[in-house]
Amino acid sequence: MKTLALVGCGKLANIVVDALLNGLLPDYTMIGAYSRTPEKVKNLVDKFQADGHHICVPCQTLDELIELKPDYIIEMASPQAMRDLALPALQAGISIVTLSIGALSDTEFYQKVEVTAYQNKARVHLVPGAIGGFDVMRTAALMGECDVSFQTKKGPNSLKGTPVYTEELQKQTHQVFEGNAIDAIALFPTRVNVAVAASLASVGPEKVDVSIQSIPNYVGDDHRIEIKNDQVQAVIDVYSKTSDIAGWSVVNTLRNITSAIVF
Repeated sequence: MKTLALVGCGKLANIVVDALLNGLLPDYTMIGAYSRTPEKVKNLVDKFQADGHHICVPCQTLDELIELKPDYIIEMASPQAMRDLALPALQAGISIVTLSIGALSDTEFYQKVEVTAYQNKARVHLVPGAIGGFDVMRTAALMGECDVSFQTKKGPNSLKGTPVYTEELQKQTHQVFEGNAIDAIALFPTRVNVAVAASLASVGPEKVDVSIQSIPNYVGDDHRIEIKNDQVQAVIDVYSKTSDIAGWSVVNTLRNITSAIVF
């Protein structure tokens, strides 16, 4: 039985816990959880322990979580959380499953994570979340020089709290960003992890052309990735009404880790 600990105890973490409780992750149990919001930790732990057959520790710090020595830490909080936990967890031999791939747009940090994981026989699993298509992107990139573009459509409300938001976005369609994935994650640190994920799976964050369009009354997100070289042209276009697909993508990644047949 593999052991899990969760960093981030919001909506997506609840999807993973529900999968555990409903028998979709039979090779795992959860032994710890951490969030900056103690109430969320308590609610998640209470939910997991409700049947009386599980013991899960509500942790007050990341250090306390790492001391539990789980086999995997599931990070579903933020790029900053990934930056804070990655190296200490890997140094302890703990593998990581992360949604906050934006943290790895920093080349120096990426290299430190890679070396630390290798030295401690741990792994970092990058969850595709709301996009998918990692296999075809990596394959095309291996074949030779590629051009990659990443286009996102969003509703204006999802951009509130960012430097690009104005009330005008509620009335008219606007292209609110054009640049590469590094610039995108700097401007939207918690909203474009998928763009960084696509870039790491293909040609690198500095080489992917990213554009974000805000559309009034638009619900959900649409991510369209195009990758092409002289032999292959592929388009991955995924619309998701809510963020639930990211939580289920974590569940699928965990199932692949222990499956005899891997998709």
